[in-house]
Amino acid sequence: MSNSTFTSRPGAVGEPPEHYGNPFGEQRLLAEGQSVVELADRAVITITGPDRLTWLDSLTSQALSGLQPGESAETLLLSPNGRIEHAMRVIDDSETLWLLVDGSQRQALAAWLDRMRFMLRVEIADRSDDFLTIGSFGDLAIPVAESHGFPLVWSDSWAAVTRGGHQYSSAENHPGASWNYRESLVAIDADLSGHAASGSLAFEALRIAAWRPHFSSEVDDRSIPHELDWMRSAVHLNKGCYRGQETVAKVHNLGHPPRRLVMLHLDGSEGALPAPGAEVSLGEKVVGTVTASARHFELGPIALAIVKRGVDAAETLAVASDVGEIAAAQEVIVPPDAGAEANVPRLPRLGAVKR
Repeated sequence: MSNSTFTSRPGAVGEPPEHYGNPFGEQRLLAEGQSVVELADRAVITITGPDRLTWLDSLTSQALSGLQPGESAETLLLSPNGRIEHAMRVIDDSETLWLLVDGSQRQALAAWLDRMRFMLRVEIADRSDDFLTIGSFGDLAIPVAESHGFPLVWSDSWAAVTRGGHQYSSAENHPGASWNYRESLVAIDADLSGHAASGSLAFEALRIAAWRPHFSSEVDDRSIPHELDWMRSAVHLNKGCYRGQETVAKVHNLGHPPRRLVMLHLDGSEGALPAPGAEVSLGEKVVGTVTASARHFELGPIALAIVKRGVDAAETLAVASDVGEIAAAQEVIVPPDAGAEANVPRLPRLGAVKR
């Protein structure tokens, strides 16, 4: 899905454009709410029918049954073992539930949902070819599509812990606190020529700096929500049963996630960035993997990485790149002691009982 309004602009590099010749300037404009970014890697799935909210609520991690028309939410579809299979950004318009998802999920998610309908009053449709997804910060006058009188705008809740959620980060000033990001659906032929545009590299740098997980970047076949601090926005700990709930509860209350998300501040002296999948090492031991990297207009070269839980948060790590290893200082997102939140009384060992 692409829109020539963006790809034909002067200086556009890539399709959809990664930048227009000034990546740092485009970051500033995007962060200040003065430009938009084309998200051509997104897809749109709809669920209609009177059972749509309670049905999706029963399948996924977020409490959706009380979602009001025009409200936004985020939810995860987990495997029976609690691993993340799909991530959905959700809007309801009183008759239709709109799922904004990564394009890589489009066919598999729509097919899985269709198989799970059984006798419920829901219908699944792929509407990806009808809309373009536009990312922005703040309230811009974008020609947003409407449905049943409601604008199709998903407002990200990452700026604060959602009701029923939990934050593992202990950062005094969470970088996501000012994250007023939104995704708007516009008609595929909408005129966006009056809006300044930023490339995808600008959005990626801002996302990494805000510690915001993204399904296509941070999730692999072992990921659970705790590892990415995704309990903050996409999991409700007090709702009814759903697939994977047992794992979510056990890790949160009694255990620890086996891995943790960190932000890495990279040595920029060589001018290189690690690619997604690059190995992260401590000494001679590989302890993790880079999921995304970017050059931020204020922070310099940064990356997100998944590392083993036991890695000392104070250690400087090394990241593989085309020019050799890059030194990387950790900024803790999910601390090593995340989880085990329940106050479970410890019973005395049998051998310690006085007779």
